[in-house]
Amino acid sequence: MAVHMTSAHPAFELRTFLKEARSLARAGWDVSIVVCHSKREVVDGVTVIGVPTARGRLGRIVGTTFRVMREAIATKAPICHFHDPELIPAGFVLKCLGRRIVYDVHEDLPRQILTKNWIHPRFRRLLSMAAELLETVAARCFDRIVAATPEIGRRFPQQKTVVVQNYPFPEELAPEAGAHYRQRPAVVSYIGSVTEQRGALEMVKAIGLVNDRLEAELHIAGRYDPASLTTKLATISGWHKTRALGTISRAEVKTLLGKTRVGLVVFDASPNHVKAQPNKLFEYMTAGIPVIASDFPLWREIVTDNEAGLVVDPKDPKAIADAIQWLLEHEDEAARMGRRGMEVVASTFNWAAEEKKLLAMYAELGGLRHA
Repeated sequence: MAVHMTSAHPAFELRTFLKEARSLARAGWDVSIVVCHSKREVVDGVTVIGVPTARGRLGRIVGTTFRVMREAIATKAPICHFHDPELIPAGFVLKCLGRRIVYDVHEDLPRQILTKNWIHPRFRRLLSMAAELLETVAARCFDRIVAATPEIGRRFPQQKTVVVQNYPFPEELAPEAGAHYRQRPAVVSYIGSVTEQRGALEMVKAIGLVNDRLEAELHIAGRYDPASLTTKLATISGWHKTRALGTISRAEVKTLLGKTRVGLVVFDASPNHVKAQPNKLFEYMTAGIPVIASDFPLWREIVTDNEAGLVVDPKDPKAIADAIQWLLEHEDEAARMGRRGMEVVASTFNWAAEEKKLLAMYAELGGLRHA
């Protein structure tokens, strides 16, 4: 028996629920997930235990954390697997109660803190150091660390750490049979959290620089952080070529990617971005879409070495626009890059291999698993 815990992620989030919890349930584990949700229900073999959503960041960190911990204790699950740094104190409590604790590290928290706009610049370095210390202590106390990337995994004791990467399900977003790349409209898409650090300003500026004869549009699907960012984006000339879709479902993601010609992932060179592996990068490849990505060494290795797209300076809207225009004007080459991306995902960058590592780790931890 195992319980997953999150105070910050949506109920049916990609990594926490769709990949990890469902994989365990399919393998025969009795799995529950405690999450902000309106009710208790069983979905795809996973028991979803809902707790109320708190208002504000402080309410979530204090109130939601306590509620999530309380519900996890009530499950009596011997393995408690949590997904948010703010749940580290709950992990310590559960460890004292004799549970086996897994800390799933999605982001490089100390480096991420250095770019948080809601933290005063004067305090970011101090808080980053405190986060590093807290995670170091946690790693010594907890039973396993699950790292979302190899770079994150290097920060933790190797004998306790398993790298389970956020690779996609190849079948989920693959284009429909008979769908031809050349028949797609000139849509350029971005899916995910929309922030200045993730290239929001540069993407809108870039689409404004693409030649009007191509009739290109930028479709942005995701939550704006902060919400006021839309006001800033609306002052940029490219906004009239931009469609803000808001947060969309996984089915809607598939529909959007099915009509997309180019996928963008032009994060800035923040310390927590340079060696990250964003879901969207691999999802574009899964959908047969050529990628325009930031010119970081790791991303260059994934994108250009596999001939799946182009890399650019993420702070240069003209370079991004030129790459968009090139892909729209060279349909055969763009389609070939899209096909190559699909092939690489099918052979290498897919969830099946990562699932095996997750299940092997759980087998080592033991638990009340039935055959």
